[in-house]
Amino acid sequence: MTFAKRGFLLTAAVALIGLAGCGKDETPPASKPSTPAVSAETAEFKILATSDLRDVQPLEEMVAKATGVKLKFQFGGTMESTEAVLTGATKADAAWFANAKYLLSDAQGQSRVKLQEKIMLSPIAVGISESDARRIGWADPAVAAKLTWKQIATAAKAGKLNYALSNPATSNQGFMALMGVVASASGKTEALNAADVDRGAIADFLKGYKLPGDNSTYLSEQFILQQGTRVNAFINYESWLLSLNASGKLREKLQLIYPYEGVATADYPLMLLNDARRADYQKVVDYLKGEAAQLWLARQTLRRPIKPEFASRVEDLLPKQGLQVELPFSPDRALADGLIAAYLNEFRTPIASTFVLDTSGSMQGGGRRQQLVQAIHYIAGADASLTGRIARLTDREKLWMQPFSEQPYGLTKFELPAPVTGAKGVQLQQDSEAKQQALGQVRDFADKLVFTGGTALYDAVYESLRNMLAEKQKNPRYQYSVVAFTDGENNKGRSLEQFKRDYAALPEDVKGIPVFMVLFGEANEAALKDLVQTTGGRVFDARKTPLYGVFKDIRAYQ
Repeated sequence: MTFAKRGFLLTAAVALIGLAGCGKDETPPASKPSTPAVSAETAEFKILATSDLRDVQPLEEMVAKATGVKLKFQFGGTMESTEAVLTGATKADAAWFANAKYLLSDAQGQSRVKLQEKIMLSPIAVGISESDARRIGWADPAVAAKLTWKQIATAAKAGKLNYALSNPATSNQGFMALMGVVASASGKTEALNAADVDRGAIADFLKGYKLPGDNSTYLSEQFILQQGTRVNAFINYESWLLSLNASGKLREKLQLIYPYEGVATADYPLMLLNDARRADYQKVVDYLKGEAAQLWLARQTLRRPIKPEFASRVEDLLPKQGLQVELPFSPDRALADGLIAAYLNEFRTPIASTFVLDTSGSMQGGGRRQQLVQAIHYIAGADASLTGRIARLTDREKLWMQPFSEQPYGLTKFELPAPVTGAKGVQLQQDSEAKQQALGQVRDFADKLVFTGGTALYDAVYESLRNMLAEKQKNPRYQYSVVAFTDGENNKGRSLEQFKRDYAALPEDVKGIPVFMVLFGEANEAALKDLVQTTGGRVFDARKTPLYGVFKDIRAYQ
């Protein structure tokens, strides 16, 4: 297969919904606008883009100057953005994702996407710290050029490769890395099916998965902090790895490896959603595929030009090896759906987390009590939506609920049973009676919460971290985190400065336990951001997004 013959690139949405078929590569036939065209002089041209495209935001000004079209980017996660397009919930005029294969795979998607034009390219690569590449024996270019996904999985199993990777259940690059391992282990050159999956190969590969996350920005920040200690490799788009190398922030540069069997390449199509803006869309596309924009994108974002005549102008910036075989992929619904379900419930490092729940009196106001209870019901329920599957509690998960008001109290543990699995292949499974019972217990706990008193946030977070440390020492084979929800400023117990002092005195292992803070109500945003800078993790703002929606985002980091 040549570079020009690009195969099917599965989005995270395909993996989650599992719809079969990859659709035709042709752009859907043009349809007549149902409403009069809107002038670029009178309205912004809104583009719903995934968060990894934030680095193209300067195009707003560039496009306006060159074409008169007033671009306005709206950035969001892959799952939420895909779901918004499919359901028609977005009011954007266009969408810009890593690829459009899923949206064009059935009648609903084709009805939403009126036109699509590929803008740029970036293959997935494995970036490994140069010293570790030498230690493993991968530094020689001739050796690196022949490395396979199987060899990468073997190195991960042996503890030689500890990597950062976006969650395979929520990101295209994460899923396609997992798919590369599956394809390599099967030994098949044709499309796979669910029965072909070598479960052992997946387990070997995931032994090296040490740093998960939902997006490349977060993973890059954490990789910079943990390179050489917890992780020595980063699997991501080539453009992101090259940008990290150029940033000067790494302890040492990464050597990029493109697995020999093939890689998946993002082609970043710009998709027209609002047919009334067809003329403006065409102006934008013409500009983005022109010389000025193509060379700017290559030089500023390190994504490859879509046109060969421009690619030759930036050869000094981009490795030649990245232009190679496209990873073959099966559109089989059972394979995609089963593989992601198996990853969440069986193959990945199981989750152990403490939910720190603000039950102070202020939570009675503004419907916040009801919002929190409903959110807990949501993760312990059965939402079958595109994003709902990620938020849900998974098999083997351990969960502690730590309510607090004047002080932390009533720590309660829940544990979900392990799945019953076969020796080979992947398939969806119904919840066992034991799992249903455990989920019911979580919902009952939420219903019985009592909200009164003050807010001892830092005491509760500190005690929860101590609990997670103790559990980690007893069972290191889990992935530990603390998730805290609060609507008010801390007014009891430790201050932030006292918390930071006590945190610094904890064992070094505490740095491997991120703290995710959920902000709503009148909580002090600056203080919460200061806390997560100390502990690792991030702040989620639930003042504009329903709390159950925030749960979806948090789960992608676990």
